[in-house]
This record gives sequence, structure tokens and C-alpha cells, in this order.
Amino acid sequence: MTVDLNVNIAGSEFKADPFPFYRRLRERAPVYRVKLPDGQKAWLVTRYDDVVTVLTDERFAKDAFRVLSKERLADSPWLAKMLTPFLMPLARHMLNRDPPDHTRLRALVQQAFSPRLVEGMRGRIETLADELLDRVIRRGRMDLIADYALPIPTTVIAEMLGVPVADRHKFHHWSGAMLSANASRFGLLMAMPSALRFMRYIRKLIQKRRVNLSDDLISALITAKEASERLNDDELLSMILLLIVAGHETTVNLVATGMLALFEHPDQLEKLRNDPALIKPAVEELLRFTAPVETATERFAQEDVELGGVKISKGDLVLAAIASANRDESRFTNPDTLDITREPNKHVAFGQGIHFCLGASLARLEGQTAINALLARTRDLRLAVDPSTLRWRNGLILRGLKALPVSFTTKAPRIEGSELAEAVRS
Repeated sequence: MTVDLNVNIAGSEFKADPFPFYRRLRERAPVYRVKLPDGQKAWLVTRYDDVVTVLTDERFAKDAFRVLSKERLADSPWLAKMLTPFLMPLARHMLNRDPPDHTRLRALVQQAFSPRLVEGMRGRIETLADELLDRVIRRGRMDLIADYALPIPTTVIAEMLGVPVADRHKFHHWSGAMLSANASRFGLLMAMPSALRFMRYIRKLIQKRRVNLSDDLISALITAKEASERLNDDELLSMILLLIVAGHETTVNLVATGMLALFEHPDQLEKLRNDPALIKPAVEELLRFTAPVETATERFAQEDVELGGVKISKGDLVLAAIASANRDESRFTNPDTLDITREPNKHVAFGQGIHFCLGASLARLEGQTAINALLARTRDLRLAVDPSTLRWRNGLILRGLKALPVSFTTKAPRIEGSELAEAVRS
């Protein structure tokens, strides 16, 4: 068995089942040079311990503009575009910053995602899940993404930020275009209009809130201070954009690809249906198994680094394959087996180190609530199409479906929110 040198790791066909490719790399070339569809070259890191190193070692930086020369920046079509003043905020968000800038920016927003505040949103998420199911339950079929998995997190983040919930579909369209931009040079060009519209939209929101502050996260960010400093307009723009994109994309993929995995493993589906209290370990296993975030966002070597027996030169782009790390045989027993009772389960689905996902607790709660409510309200829930016809989204970072048609022939009694909450808490 040989490693496919021409595989497009950002393409939809690869996304359908990337795991055999990663297994071959872990065995034969754990730090592997790839050419991305937009022409960039990168090191793809696939073993668990090496992935953790990339995510936590300060020799791997996030801020390309600090590490790379202008010549190296020009080699990347996307980063070269970011050099223009109007687009610069797209590349200067918190995920692309290193300390001390990252430390200051994260401190300004992390209070909104404290476990206590997230737990306080449980009732709203439960109500929202039930309302969405009420709309489709009589139909006996739905697109699990458009009708359910997408509206939950987009509504929640919209309400947190204080933006019109009616605009949530714009968020998904704009963020989807931007996240798929790395798939090709053509994708980069196609993403520009969405990026510009997204930025205009957010700038208008900021202007409105500066005039009329409210009880929402945008207003809190405008007024927040850290070490006597406030966010400037570009920092506000990039922070809000990041919160909107990251605030829903992971959850959508978790719920949709998680349910697909359960359909493909009916014994695990029935185990969870029969014991809703298993939802917490089940969601952790679905995060590990399905890779809703397939690859960590880019790192750049600040100096020459040897990793996995390979020399990574200063300035090289490094991609940590989270999907591969979470299937590493050296870390997980029977890693290609879905086991919703798996313990321990120290996956890296939300990253590691200082860039650990700020919204992890919210994504977990949304995933737990959405999946348990769906199983409680339906019976005979199944995939409504041939699995081979499912289409996957392009892009380097995320792994998600475009649609997931499902059907259900009978309706179960509606579970009360307090019962559902107790199942999730236990």
C-alpha cells in the first residue's frame, strides 16, 4: 500500500473518508509534505504526539505576518490578499495571533463562554431544539442540517451577539464561502464577495452598537477593557466575525456527521436511545470519530524544527491533522471503532494549549441537547438516501456534509425540557 501523492486533502471526495489516508501517513510518513490546491506547500502532521506538539509548542506560531518575510507572504494567494488594508482584519483575528496579543484578545471575550454562563443557556437551547422538531415532526422527514443542526447554533450565537436571527442563513453562506477558499485559487476568488459582504455587515452592527449599547456580546466587547485597553474597530470586526463562524460551524458538523456515524453504527444508536444519560461520552466519541474539525488552523515554524524525523524549516506552513491524531493507534484502542462509552477519551477535537477552542463548552452543550432531543422525539429515525449520494463540503479545516436527508415513520411523545436536562447532566 502506497501513499497517494496527488490526493486533494481539501476536496469533497477526500472528506467522505480521509481516515485510510491518514492511517497510511501515520505508518509511513507521519510528517508529510503536501501541495495544497491553492499552490501552497505545507507539512501535514498526523501522529497524536506530534499533533499535540504543533498545537502547544511556541516554536509553531500563528501570526504569519510576524513570522514570514514579504516574499514568503506573497507565495500564499490568500495571505497576499490579506495585505490590503481593507481585508487585513480577516487575517488578524484571535486565532491568528500569538501572545501577548492573543492573551489580551482572549481575555476580553472568554468571560462570555464561562461554564456557568454556558450552563445558563441550557434552557434556551432545549426550547429551540423542541421548536425546530415541532415544525418537522408531522412531515416525517427533514434535512437534518438545514432544518435542525444549522438553526440551533446559528440562532444561539446570533442571540448572544444581539444580531437579527433572520440573518443567520447569511452567516452560514458567507462563512462557508470563506472556509472553502483554501480549496483552490478559484475558490479564493469566489470567496472575496462573501468576505466583503460579511465585513460590511459587521461594521454596520458595530456602528449601531456604539450609538446604542445593549445587553449583548457585541456591546460587551465594545465596552470591555483589558489592562486599560479596548478593542479597536478592526479587532472588534475580526473578533465578531470569528465568533459567528466558529460559533456555529463546529456544532453543525458535530450534530450532522455525528448522526451519520450513528446511522452507520445502529448498535450504538440504539444504546444511546435506550440510555440518554450516555450523551456526554457519546458526544466526546463522536467528536473523536467524525472529525468535525479535521485540521487545525495554520501554524508557521518560527525556527528550524525537527519533528517525526523530518526537518521543518523556519517559515514553513504546518497543518496538524486533528482527524488523524484522534484515530492514532498508539493513543486509542480500536480507534476505527465507534464506542459511545469509550473511556478514557483524550481526543484533541477542540485543540490544545492556548488556542483551545473558546466555545468548546457551548458546542458540547448544543451537541448533547440536539442529539438527545432528536432521539427522544422520533422513532425509526434513519437516513433517507443512499449514503454514497451524500455530498461533502470542500475546505481544509472543517469536515462536514452539505445536506443530510432523514426520515422517521412514527412520533415519540415530546420529552419535557427538565427530563432532557437531567439526562444530559447525569
